[in-house]
Formats: sequence, C-alpha cells, structure tokens
Amino acid sequence: MTREFRKDIRGRGASSNVSNRYDSLAYEATEEDFDNYLEDEKSVLRTQVFKDSSRTIITSNKSPDIGFSYSINAYRGCEHGCSYCYARPTHEYLGMSPGLDFESKIFVKEEAPQLLREALMKKSWQPEVIFMSGITDCYQPLERKMQLTRGCLKVLAEFKNPVGMITKNALVTRDVDILQEMAAWSGAKVYLSITSLDPDLARRLEPRTSHPEARLKAIETLAKAGVPVGVNVAPCIPGLNDHEMPQILKAAADAGATSAGFTPLRLPSTVLPIFTEWLEVHDPLKKDKVLNYVRDIRGGKLNDPNFGSRMRGEGPRADAMAQMFKLYTRKYGLNMKDLNLSVAHFKRPPAHLDPSRSHGQLSFNIE
Repeated sequence: MTREFRKDIRGRGASSNVSNRYDSLAYEATEEDFDNYLEDEKSVLRTQVFKDSSRTIITSNKSPDIGFSYSINAYRGCEHGCSYCYARPTHEYLGMSPGLDFESKIFVKEEAPQLLREALMKKSWQPEVIFMSGITDCYQPLERKMQLTRGCLKVLAEFKNPVGMITKNALVTRDVDILQEMAAWSGAKVYLSITSLDPDLARRLEPRTSHPEARLKAIETLAKAGVPVGVNVAPCIPGLNDHEMPQILKAAADAGATSAGFTPLRLPSTVLPIFTEWLEVHDPLKKDKVLNYVRDIRGGKLNDPNFGSRMRGEGPRADAMAQMFKLYTRKYGLNMKDLNLSVAHFKRPPAHLDPSRSHGQLSFNIE
C-alpha cells in the first residue's frame, strides 16, 4: 500500500506498507481507504506470529565487511520497528511489505534450539563463533514468550561453542546466568546498541525497543556478572543523532562497557522510502538536512552498497565521525584490548545423551 499522505501509527516505526519491489501489481490507496483499513482491520496494529518451517538455523556470511562468519536468526521480521532497519527488505522475499508487515508479521523458527543442536552434532561443523542478531534482534519483545534465544544459548553453552550477541533490548539480562557461565571460558560477548540517549527520539526511531536508560542498566548488569559487554552507536545518523556519540560512549563506559563500535546510517533499497517517510512524519524540518548529510557520506547518493565503504561512509563528514569515535573511545578507555572468544573448549555430547533423539519437537502456540 503506497500513498502520499503520512500518519504516525502508535507503537510502530513505519507509517505505511510500502510496495514490495517484487510485486508486479500495487494498489494506490486513498487517505480514506487507509483510515478505514486501520479502523476495520486492527490486525495491522497487532503483531501476528507465523510458523517458519525452515529446516536449517545456522547461516553462513559471505560479506567481507561483516565481522562474523556464522549467525542464527530465530525470527524473521522484528517488532522493534526501527525505521532505519537494514533487514526490512528481507520481508519482501516472503511476499510482504518491508513497512508495517516487517514489524507486525513475525515468522518464528519454533524448532530453533533443536535445529541448532542437530547442526552442532554434525561432524562437518567446525567450531566457530556464532553471532546472534545478524539480521533481526534476537531479544525482540516476542522472545519474552517464545524463549528461542534462551533455548539456543543453552545449546551453545552445552557444546561450549562461543557466541557474540547484539541487541537493543534489556531482556538480554534475563539470560545473564547462561552468559556468565559461557564468559567463564571466553565463550560470550554482548553488545548493547544505543542510538540515542534522548528517550523521545529513541521512542520515535525505535518504538518497541528498551528505553535508553534500561539498555545502560543492562550493560551494568552484564558487566557486574563478568560478561564482556560493549556498546554499538548505530546507526549514527548525520544531522539527527551523530552529536550524541560522545555522551553515549561515556554513559556506556560508566556502566561497565569495555568496547565500542559505530556504523553510519545505511539506506539500502526499500529502507530509503521508509526512513524518508519517517522523517516526513516525525521530524519534517530536519528531513532535507539529514538526507543531504547522508549524501555527504555516501558519495552524493543516499546509499552506498559497496563492501567496506558501506559500513563506514566516505568524505570529510564521514572522516570527522570516525575521528570523533576514535577520540572518545580513547578518552573513556574503550577498545583498549581485544577479547577473543575461544573455540578451544568445544565438545559434542555423546549421541545417546542428545535430547533431540528422545524428546519430540519443541512446541509453541503460533498464530
């Protein structure tokens, strides 16, 4: 559903269902159509959950500028509703919109822990760090009920296979017991992503994520438990939140973070119209400035798909952003030493102890 009018939908980052670029037909709705749709079809505002029947769970990464080779994603789509999320276009492969559909129609791999166990039991698996939240957030609100991330962590802990995690949700502290156990043998590291310390901006940019203070508290909780924890200032949006980088780094360091990263805003394919629409709805006076600044760091365009430069930007404004990050990480004692996760402790349990051979499939109620 594409349209020229804009509305702020409470609790959602997108304001419409932009057209799926793979669909040959698209319906151009009127404002009256859209108002009636919201009134008559309340499911557009409620989260719907669907079963993902995928039979694999570990995905290999071929991108040379991503810092991990393997990842787990138990969820497709993300309730957090971040307007800038680079994963939104993945919903188009499911025949859905990267707009409201992405954040309100979530596909769940209900057998994720079992599938992970089966994958790690294979002799072909050579132990490597597995990353969680490579696409969508592994601690999005639905995880509170589904507990698929916790189930996968239990499997990784049993096999002593190290894990790296990144999340915007303080729910990660629920699993501090497992993460603490894994950290004892250099098997876990967690990053909290903080885009802004301004609660109003955070709510509008990331409507169903944890409050910035709750994320800082999560950093403190993990650090006190001995879990290596860092902060990711991402995305760094020029003209909107880039000025907050020093304050975010200081607050995270004060809470116990020992490492940090940052990524400039990326606007691939259909993320661009969604984020542009967000600016029109939530901050119209800054729209032109923000988009012009994005062009400054993307070679005059609004997106740079090239490996390497897409993750750091180019030009004087991008260089200034990188220099600011370098200066303040040094000032606050971040990134002073590397923490290498260890695969040295990996072990497979005897086949006769494999629970998946004796207990059936995990069972959850999926709408």
